[in-house]
Amino acid sequence: MNFLSILTALLAESGFAALNWQSAVMIAISFVLMYLAIVKKFEPLLLLPIAFGIFLSNLPLAGTFSYFYEVEHWYEAGIIGVMYMGVKSSFFPCMMFLAVGAMTDFGPLIANPISLLMGAGAQFGIYIAFMVANAITIGGEHIFTPQQAAAIGIIGGADGPTAIYTANQLAPELVAPIAVAAYSYMALIPMIQPPLMRLMTTDKERKIKMKQLRKVSKTEKVIFPIVVATICALLLPDTAPLIGMLMLGNLFRESGVVDRLSDVAQNALCNICTIFLGLSVGATAKGDIFLKPQTLAIIALGLFAFCFGTLGGLMIGKILCLITHGKINPLIGSAGVSAVPMAARVAQNEGAKYDRTNFLLMHAMGPNVAGVIGSAVAAGFFLIFFG
Repeated sequence: MNFLSILTALLAESGFAALNWQSAVMIAISFVLMYLAIVKKFEPLLLLPIAFGIFLSNLPLAGTFSYFYEVEHWYEAGIIGVMYMGVKSSFFPCMMFLAVGAMTDFGPLIANPISLLMGAGAQFGIYIAFMVANAITIGGEHIFTPQQAAAIGIIGGADGPTAIYTANQLAPELVAPIAVAAYSYMALIPMIQPPLMRLMTTDKERKIKMKQLRKVSKTEKVIFPIVVATICALLLPDTAPLIGMLMLGNLFRESGVVDRLSDVAQNALCNICTIFLGLSVGATAKGDIFLKPQTLAIIALGLFAFCFGTLGGLMIGKILCLITHGKINPLIGSAGVSAVPMAARVAQNEGAKYDRTNFLLMHAMGPNVAGVIGSAVAAGFFLIFFG
């Protein structure tokens, strides 16, 4: 056997020979997302692992990701396939809520309760996307069931853990595309939201300076997560795992007696779950499954939901600006989508473009954390009605 024959045989058994157009398209998409993460710095902590997960799972014959039902033994699912069980079981989403709670200061929401209205308004995208998804038909047949439409609508909350948790309960067959859509749009917030913010607000509104928030006492901060967890868990029991972990993390932070646990939740746990979640979510975007009309419709509806959620928060912000005679900058309403703290940073950056001395970050954190609670509550309603 000569060298040419050996080379020919090697190529025939390589991934190059098995590469199809679907895998090639998804690999190209992963390269674009890597570019946005590394060069444009669009939430790289989230977007980079997602992009690389897409890349790895679409490499032919690599064996990095398979669903458990595709293999005889669980350990044959590949390294990312094993990680994916943390997504499928909702373990990683709940742990991420624990980490988010430990990193989040609810002070701005407590100091300015009116922020709840903007957080609630930003959930408008969830319900409008649900209605649209539920109404789409082809040949008189609905594309999505009410349960699937509800799971898709939650993407509008821009809350990856909540979207995964809801999809696992209502439409487990759609967990992959819903998770990809939710986390991708969360990472692309700096690209998606600013044009909508400029569309909905005037130069004068964007330059509004808000007065400093009052100082919130430690007692208030300790009582708040306990009260919220109690009310939400009793009113909407299905939200207890998410809200419970979120508020437990926040209690770690505010109690001041478990600094080691708070530090682990904010750093080690958050970073580990981000890596596992990002890789697992990205790996579900396999070309042969992902590039289908139903999946593409979910991606489009997710963007639709996300945009309307942003518009809903901005609209409530404008209304409050009018009612308070210009004391509230409408830009902070866009942070009502629950991507913490990404959406709040975008509101800050957009306001600073028009006045460098304008500091909206802490004001925007109010609607931002309200949105986290709001999306979980919306998920709870869907789980009660369709679960």
